[in-house]
Amino acid sequence: MNPLALELNQIIEQCNPQILEMLSPVGKSLFFPKGILSQSAEAKEKAHQINATIGIAKESGHTMCFDSVKAAISDIPPAECLTYAPSYGLLDLRTEWQKALRTKNPSLRSKSISLPVVTSGVTHGISIFADVWVDTGDVVILPDMMWGNYNMILSVRHGARLSHYALFDDRDGFNLKAFEQAVRTEAAANPKIVVLLNFPQNPTGYTISEDEARSITQILTRVAEEGTRVIVAMDDAYFGLFYEPQTAKESLFAHLCGCHPNLLAVKLDGGTKEHFIWGLRIGFITYGAAGAGELTPLYEALEKKTAGGVRGNISNVSHLSQRILLNSMRSRANAAEKAEKFEILKARAAKVKAVLADPKYEGAWKPYPFNSGYFMCLRLKTVTAEALRVHLLDQYGVGLIALGEHDLRVAFSCIDEDQLQLLFDTILKGVQDLEAAM
Repeated sequence: MNPLALELNQIIEQCNPQILEMLSPVGKSLFFPKGILSQSAEAKEKAHQINATIGIAKESGHTMCFDSVKAAISDIPPAECLTYAPSYGLLDLRTEWQKALRTKNPSLRSKSISLPVVTSGVTHGISIFADVWVDTGDVVILPDMMWGNYNMILSVRHGARLSHYALFDDRDGFNLKAFEQAVRTEAAANPKIVVLLNFPQNPTGYTISEDEARSITQILTRVAEEGTRVIVAMDDAYFGLFYEPQTAKESLFAHLCGCHPNLLAVKLDGGTKEHFIWGLRIGFITYGAAGAGELTPLYEALEKKTAGGVRGNISNVSHLSQRILLNSMRSRANAAEKAEKFEILKARAAKVKAVLADPKYEGAWKPYPFNSGYFMCLRLKTVTAEALRVHLLDQYGVGLIALGEHDLRVAFSCIDEDQLQLLFDTILKGVQDLEAAM
């Protein structure tokens, strides 16, 4: 093992030996290389005459670029967007995001958390998380209704075993009983468990209530207290898009940080949906832990391992994308812009609920609970989801996502409010067509 990795492992062990044991073999072996990167950083500070270390091209002391490229980004100097960014991400952006986390989650203001490490979107963040923390045969606990890419990242690419529980109970709330049973069953059989939670949830658009958040926190903390090492990853890709009073407005990350030395909280989020910059691919990984004394050395070690994972994977995230997000977050107009788009999506969610309240749909489907995010799902009663999906596409030019045998996902985020009535009426017509052909 590289001496730098050993050094980081020693720091982690001194701060919290349980977290060292949570790392995957890859995670234990990861480090942030010195070599060219550290020499270039040192030269940037001291080479006042000539600096021949950086692997970019310059011209008359300025970043070399095409005029056609510069014209497209005229408001940002080439040196601030076309050069390589650090594998950790831009320090100013990491600091700004951490500040925003504390603002959006007031419970974090008194808690110690790491500086976020920048990833190329939340999907890449989940993949890097898996590199660092998930080993072949590890168990990852997820609901039965989940984003399909979790299987690709965690099971196919990392060999994890996915353990499922029913997401909803018979009162259309989060199924705390099934969740606790899954957690306790896996904790009894494994020294380490990984729990992945996603609110607002994809595909259902459900976010837990404050009471449910407290219960989930208590369940996970008790299991950690009983001796199991618990890693809780919060996929907060749609964070902030909460449309109803009863939804929890803070991430579970804020509740779980520092709960117990056996519990590590990991927040996976980004600008992708929160700032409507899907194609710019900016995500973040942030850690919240408990340990002996000052946690800064622990967080610095975890940041180095995580940044080392980024370095060995994609080298670094787009400098231009990071700069655009940073400038937007610092803009005076940012808060108003976010509020405006939020209200549009909230109005669409309300319209969907109003449309679906019509009893004419009762024979065709039952909507799953939804109160947030981009999506909602229908539980079809008489036809299969794939058959309906294909029929709607072929006969009416309507595209939806079939999930399993009877579930249909609707992304109301991309449908204007005045089209929603037509959408659900067309789905109903498709159901009736298939029923008539039976």
